[in-house]
Amino acid sequence: MTSERESDAERIRRHVIVHGRVQDVWFRASTLKEARRAGVEGWVRNQLDGSVEAVFEGSPKAVARMLEYVGRGPDLAHVERVDVREEPVEGERGFSVR
Repeated sequence: MTSERESDAERIRRHVIVHGRVQDVWFRASTLKEARRAGVEGWVRNQLDGSVEAVFEGSPKAVARMLEYVGRGPDLAHVERVDVREEPVEGERGFSVR
């Protein structure tokens, strides 16, 4: 979660689409666990095309950690590419699987 000292001005938001073998390999559950460990807020969900979509909000360092994580995923995943889009911070609170 966000520390009380961290203002929204210090936060960044990244919207990602992860392509490859990323469904049915515990990708969402492991992303949830990793996001909570990193102190990142946002969400993750499966897409109908077989990709995984996620939003990460937090400190630049924490969000970078998540981008690195989804670039490899859990052990059973095979990530082919990650599309990353910078977005304005929306004030996400907590991290959830949708």
